[in-house]
Amino acid sequence: MAEAVGRRREVMVVLPGLLLALVLAMLDNMIVGTAMPRILIEFGGLAHMSWVVTAYILGTTVSTPIWGKIGDLYGRKSIFIISIVIFMIGSALCGMAGSSMLGGPENGMAQLIAFRAVQGLGAGGLLVNVMAIIGDLVPPRERGQYQGIMAGVMSLAMIAGPLVGGFITDNLDWRWAFYVNLPVGAVALVLLVLNLHLPRLRQKVRIDWLGAILLSVSITAMVLITTWGGNEYTWGSWQILSLAVLAVVTLVVFVAVELRAAEPIMPLQLFRNRNFTLISAIGFLLGFAMFGAINFLPVFQQMVQGATATNSGLLLLPMMGAAMVVSLFVGRAITSTGKYKIYPIIGGVGMAAGMYLLSTMGVSTPAWMTGVYIAVLGLGMGFLMQTTMLIAQNSVEQKDLGVASSASTFFRSIGGSFGVSLFGAIFNNHFLSELTARFGPKMGEELAKGGTRMDPSMLGQMPAPVRTGLLESLATSLSGVFWWAILFAIVVPVLAAFIKEIPLRGGSPVDASKEEAAVTPAAG
Repeated sequence: MAEAVGRRREVMVVLPGLLLALVLAMLDNMIVGTAMPRILIEFGGLAHMSWVVTAYILGTTVSTPIWGKIGDLYGRKSIFIISIVIFMIGSALCGMAGSSMLGGPENGMAQLIAFRAVQGLGAGGLLVNVMAIIGDLVPPRERGQYQGIMAGVMSLAMIAGPLVGGFITDNLDWRWAFYVNLPVGAVALVLLVLNLHLPRLRQKVRIDWLGAILLSVSITAMVLITTWGGNEYTWGSWQILSLAVLAVVTLVVFVAVELRAAEPIMPLQLFRNRNFTLISAIGFLLGFAMFGAINFLPVFQQMVQGATATNSGLLLLPMMGAAMVVSLFVGRAITSTGKYKIYPIIGGVGMAAGMYLLSTMGVSTPAWMTGVYIAVLGLGMGFLMQTTMLIAQNSVEQKDLGVASSASTFFRSIGGSFGVSLFGAIFNNHFLSELTARFGPKMGEELAKGGTRMDPSMLGQMPAPVRTGLLESLATSLSGVFWWAILFAIVVPVLAAFIKEIPLRGGSPVDASKEEAAVTPAAG
């Protein structure tokens, strides 16, 4: 009992620093989105705007597996601190982009894109190491409680992002959207340097740099395919086909290299474990359905329901609030009972139910009803968000904890990237066909090009029949997106039903991992 109390006190001392680091990674993207209009006014470069987001996603996704493995090999404290420093350097450089010190606004957009990639490299280390450090400090049975707290903080960050970004954009220079990370990061650094005590590892092993490079090239190609496909280039263009070939070839070579590497960047033998493979697939589907579909909610709220950009962010409160409350409940329940299998099953059913409700929305759906629907979706997300990480960590030995944490984050990110791309293509095709059926090919194509970029106030200036047809086409097309999301969401509880529930034990994390390692092979 005394050991448990002492361990809990140690975790609570470290937790504020970990949460601040997590807020850094989550809050940044939400703030930057609201600052983009001001950035475009100063720099121009509308055609390259999406790269400000893509560069960050690329940096995060590419670096995630590498940070996890390096932390396993050399100890997590120093690696975590390095990732925070890199993130802060990237934030400072983003704030300085296009300033007179760096040559003026002529190259401002190019600089901002490059510096956002640096930020993303640091963010990859933040997301992975926060979860892995909790795994180092807390025995498996108690992890759910702390990971539930972290899931709640992530939800709060997503809610606060648009509000903080709106305040900064309206009252300060847009550069403070990046500079605000510096004092927060500094406080996190001080807390972690003083309070985080983890053993230092100095293993005489060579990092699998060839595997890291191959995986990075393959991930980059896949992210570019999902970003450019159907937008910058047609799906059958030589650019997209070349990227697809590059992704497949480098992935095949990566598998061959990993099978021979002494310390592979992503140990493929982990996928022999049934639980690890299943939860990786669930994480991919969670990102696919969740990020892919949620991406279109603001479009519906602003265009069909007439909400402002800021208010559409606030209208997501029911979803984030529900996810936060359920995450905290599930975390405590797992700690109390040591059981977890039922929660991803419930979460998958809840997420599918939420997607179904969203698919029924139309032009006449009131905002409060949309709030109820997305609250149901949030309930499903709350059952899934931290349990996927918990099960991934519980499926491996302590020495592979960082790899498990990074794999969970990695598959969710890749799934989200694919989901946004696929659902975007579905929406665009459905929207064009709806408008063509209502207004004919020529007018339908013109409306499709400008329909989703139109300010809601501009809709009021349109003739009533055109406005009605445009809104009905938009609502029907968005409904189709959520119908497709259901197909991916319903696979989640099916996969979760095959998870083998390995009891979560107390005691020290190391002792618990040894006990679980003896049991885990049976799950394979």
